[in-house]
Amino acid sequence: MSETGMMTFRKEERLCSRTLIERLFNGGGSRSMAAFPLRLVYMRYEDGGQEPAVRMLVSVPKRCFKRAVKRNRVKRQVREAYRKHKGLLHDAMKECEGESLAVAFIWLDDKLWDTAEVDVKVANLMLRLAEKVRKR
Repeated sequence: MSETGMMTFRKEERLCSRTLIERLFNGGGSRSMAAFPLRLVYMRYEDGGQEPAVRMLVSVPKRCFKRAVKRNRVKRQVREAYRKHKGLLHDAMKECEGESLAVAFIWLDDKLWDTAEVDVKVANLMLRLAEKVRKR
């Protein structure tokens, strides 16, 4: 992926396949880690080489924020932090030919956080995940 392509978040990189999301949350092959206020759920899967190396979704439960404006703000913050730091995961996945990574960020807190703090938490989770991917 080119340097300009690393700083974007394209539609192909979004996780929207219902079957893949069900496998991520209900299947036995997924793992998770947390850095409050976020939890990261991830799963490796065989893709055949056509899909992006990493596909991502963000979930902010309605019980955390009743108003959609606040939920959308949190999702924007997490997506922006992911966009800035996704190079960590793409570099780690280069060694894994024929495999992709499905990643879900789940918001846990019922308070809004500053964008810089969310950025640090997302970067921390992605760095830890990149280390686990390389170890395998």
